[in-house]
Amino acid sequence: MSEQAIRLDGVEKSFGAVRALAGVDLTVATGECLGLVGHNGAGKSTLMHVLSGNLTPSAGTLSIAGKPYDRLWTAAAAQAEGVRCVFQELSLCPNLTVAENVRIVHRSLKGFGWKGRAHALIRQKLDEIFPNHGISPDDEIAGLAIGQRQMAEIARAFTLTDGRLRLVILDEPTSSLDAVTAQQLLAYVKKETARGTAIILISHLLGEILTTADRILVMKDGKTVADRKAADFTRNSLVAAMGSEAREHTRGVAKNSTAEVMVRAQPRSGGSASLEARKGEIIGLTGLAGHGQTRMLLQIYERRQAEVKGALSFIAGDRQSDGVFNLWSIGRNITTRSLAALRKGGLIDLAAEQRLAEDWKQRMAIRTPDVNNNILTLSGGNQQKALFARALASDAAIILMDDPMRGVDIGTKQEVYAMIGAEAEKGRTFIWYTTEIEELTHCDRAYVFRNGAIVAALGSDELTEEKVLQASFAEHAA
Repeated sequence: MSEQAIRLDGVEKSFGAVRALAGVDLTVATGECLGLVGHNGAGKSTLMHVLSGNLTPSAGTLSIAGKPYDRLWTAAAAQAEGVRCVFQELSLCPNLTVAENVRIVHRSLKGFGWKGRAHALIRQKLDEIFPNHGISPDDEIAGLAIGQRQMAEIARAFTLTDGRLRLVILDEPTSSLDAVTAQQLLAYVKKETARGTAIILISHLLGEILTTADRILVMKDGKTVADRKAADFTRNSLVAAMGSEAREHTRGVAKNSTAEVMVRAQPRSGGSASLEARKGEIIGLTGLAGHGQTRMLLQIYERRQAEVKGALSFIAGDRQSDGVFNLWSIGRNITTRSLAALRKGGLIDLAAEQRLAEDWKQRMAIRTPDVNNNILTLSGGNQQKALFARALASDAAIILMDDPMRGVDIGTKQEVYAMIGAEAEKGRTFIWYTTEIEELTHCDRAYVFRNGAIVAALGSDELTEEKVLQASFAEHAA
């Protein structure tokens, strides 16, 4: 057996009455890629916070390279032992440049010329992992698209100045990356494990786990429920181990092309093609990330160069920057888009507001004992469910979705897909940007973007990865 890179035994962690970890054992070998899966709230991110030294467990022991670690395990200790983590909620400082963020984790970059060394370090790693990334070390993080921020944080995790790189934890690393960039990262993961680095890969995209991991650990309700070689799993058996039923999606009958046009919009970056969405349609926006899809959604939301008939609601993919109200409760985050309908005598009917929040907590299966808890007490995926609840509970006839399934587990995705389909049948219109090409199978039509322009419109029978990528890279639109 390979040398153990790191090991946890009997780890427990509670947050008040919520038991997040209930005696978890985890071992990762040198040069191994361990896939970690489970539904939102299963305890995956809490376990990684313990492993990276950001949380102190209530019980449990830690071993490094087969030897018990008997000192206080902190973030600084983890860094010194070569443990790095890319969290689902990105941790770069937005007011600093890419190079300056490298300095935060590499204290040896000091003295005269440190910035030049940081520049070279991060540029080399970005080029190695993500060819043609388009990121400068002098770029301020706040000015980067979320996919570029994710690339920068991933590259920073793999940089090395002194010491060794023992373990890198990647928590939903491809959630904001397009298909091409995600494949670049997964190919690099295989190269890095071949060099002896241990990697924990957490992803709700089960295909990534099955093709990249050597071994898969399944968590449920704060416990490990399965641990075996990746080759011993199929997609269906992996979903079953998580406690869900794998469902095959069959595309529905094409919508009536004579239905009322709810949205007509022209991309600001030129091109002759325009976007059209009819009542009851689910319209997909696709192509390589950062080519104008989010800009188009914002353009429609702000009604710039867009003809819109009906009220709008927007589901943000970057929930921390654009989605949740961090100081508010879960319930208040759900109901904020519906306050006008909750008025009674000029004031908000608090009892009706509470009922609405409770109703959507149940409908979206948001894992919380109390909707009056702060929104940040939820896992990332459950926060995203709250954003869906906010939009679907509102009076919006048109719902704009900016890659909304980031960090959402397979079971929840299936439930949300069904809900979107049901709402579309009732006449709601959805315009959905997704970096997961598989999700396009739920759309009636998709527009492929390149350099800010629409370069192809694909019908439901044409929505394949091959055709999307072909249109994304073709010199001339079909």
